[in-house]
Amino acid sequence: MSVKERYASALMNTFGPPKLALVRGEGAHVWDEDGREYVDLLGGIAVNALGHGHPALVDAVTTQLRTLGHISNFFTSGPQVELAEKLLALVGAEGRVFVTNSGTEANEAALKVTRRTGRTHLVAALEGFHGRTMGALALTAKAAYREPFEPLPGEVTFVPYGDEQALADVVTDRTAAVVLEPLQGEAGVNVPPPGYLAAARRITLQHGALLWLDEIQTGMGRTGHWFAAAADPAVAPDLVTVAKGLAGGFPIGACIALDEAAHLLEPGNHGTTFGGNPVACAAALAVIGAIEDENLLERTLVLGQKLRDGLAADPRVTEVRGEGLLIGLTLSSPRSADLASAALEAGFIVNNPTPDRIRLAPPLVLTDADAEAFLAAWPGLLDTAYSEEGA
Repeated sequence: MSVKERYASALMNTFGPPKLALVRGEGAHVWDEDGREYVDLLGGIAVNALGHGHPALVDAVTTQLRTLGHISNFFTSGPQVELAEKLLALVGAEGRVFVTNSGTEANEAALKVTRRTGRTHLVAALEGFHGRTMGALALTAKAAYREPFEPLPGEVTFVPYGDEQALADVVTDRTAAVVLEPLQGEAGVNVPPPGYLAAARRITLQHGALLWLDEIQTGMGRTGHWFAAAADPAVAPDLVTVAKGLAGGFPIGACIALDEAAHLLEPGNHGTTFGGNPVACAAALAVIGAIEDENLLERTLVLGQKLRDGLAADPRVTEVRGEGLLIGLTLSSPRSADLASAALEAGFIVNNPTPDRIRLAPPLVLTDADAEAFLAAWPGLLDTAYSEEGA
């Protein structure tokens, strides 16, 4: 019996049948149980920043596990403190960090911070995604995710993403926070108009509300910057949540609260058993160190531009969006599922988040050769997707 067959009888059917059973990875390449090799252009959904088996990450995890594994939050460890200090330095502001195990948990922590303002009204964007736990789900507009679990907690108003006036119309002196992704990942990589996040900052300041940026998918070098919003100093958020690429595949997340927001949670307000685990924190420090040592921020900008330019050359691609190695492609007709299937058959893993959009979020260590191979294959993949059989 194959691993996929065993999966069907042993795991809950929350994801549907898996496309592949993967058994090994190296760099940006993975192999399935039949020995087929693939170039992973999704990176575990923007998680595997250093790909698979990166020596710095392997060494950090094994060394820390030999030294000190789990200790609980009655105590602390050097890696936990060092990671918090490093994240604050990367953000470039004073604050405090709460370390979690995932992105949705980081958002739950941020949600609790907003409640400590004494306000309950929140504003979030249509097409955004913030996680699957009940609090994070309350901030996610997609009906297919929400409706099976309603009523959801909180008082949340949704507005069109990138619409400054729509945001100004709903933020009031009752609003605790506005939560936005600097680029919306799950929607197929939506990029806001220039100045939108700075406008959100102005609007929240006018009403004494917090600005919360969900950088779970966009943070940690994904866009060629440590944080996607960092390029504009006028944004200056109160809360930043990160996860995904933070530890290169090892489960971790963080809620970074800045300035006055850093002091809203007090002893007893929140907790976690595994958050701040020394091994996870050591993994995160190793990823940050490798990104710095290997100059991956600059490389991400250069390689991302190369991919966007090459993919946009085909007229069946009507729009290319994104920054760095978070790339969204709009097709001229709803062929994204066919294209993803054609890519998989050809040995490339891509994602089709909507019927006409493809998302790429490869490891930051993707080689030039792998990028060129994908660009060379791209016209043929589109041919297959647009053929009568793919229609």
